[in-house]
Amino acid sequence: MADQSCENCGFRAKYDNNPRSFLGRLWRWHAKWCPGWKNYMESLPDDDRNGLAQRYDLKKYLRS
Repeated sequence: MADQSCENCGFRAKYDNNPRSFLGRLWRWHAKWCPGWKNYMESLPDDDRNGLAQRYDLKKYLRS
């Protein structure tokens, strides 16, 4: 479920289009604790996960 929903999340698209919008900021806050996002990030290969972690400044998902 998480891999399909998070990859095509409408809130995530709002953040990508305008990070300072209300829905964009809501997604950013939500991504910090969401169990679905965590599962999605953990399921990604290291390069993809690190790229998303840097893009969204989610340091807990960065790995070497």
